[in-house]
Amino acid sequence: MAYQNITASLSPADIQEIKAAFATIQAKLPFLVTLSVEERRKLFKMGDKSLAFVNTSLTAAQSNRDILPASFDVDEFVRDCQLAATLTELLIGLRQLTEQVDDTLMAVGSEAMGSSLTVYDYVKTAAKKTPGLKTIAEQLGERFKAIKSKPAKTASGS
Repeated sequence: MAYQNITASLSPADIQEIKAAFATIQAKLPFLVTLSVEERRKLFKMGDKSLAFVNTSLTAAQSNRDILPASFDVDEFVRDCQLAATLTELLIGLRQLTEQVDDTLMAVGSEAMGSSLTVYDYVKTAAKKTPGLKTIAEQLGERFKAIKSKPAKTASGS
């Protein structure tokens, strides 16, 4: 569907249900971890290019248990691979949802900013004749002060 002006709202009950769904997801995934930047840097990364390697290694491990040391837990390897596949599938859905929420937020935020700019123009104009609007016009104008105070770049880029 092509983007059009968004006219929507969420009831407090809907918001609570969505938050409850988030809580349910987290409860169903109690094993999720949070990695530090350093931990992320040190870990092997299994992307699309590594998937065939992992799958072939899994098949080799399952078919040739006798060549692996007794300390190697093939069943745990199987569980890790299955969980990685499941989480990958879930992540794709979550990323699609996140992208839609992000795009909708950008669109509706743009609509709100456009309307705000219209209001600001009217407030500035009305502030010249209507008592009490000057302060509001100044407050609204604060949004643009930092932009106007930056030095203009010259053609040479300095």
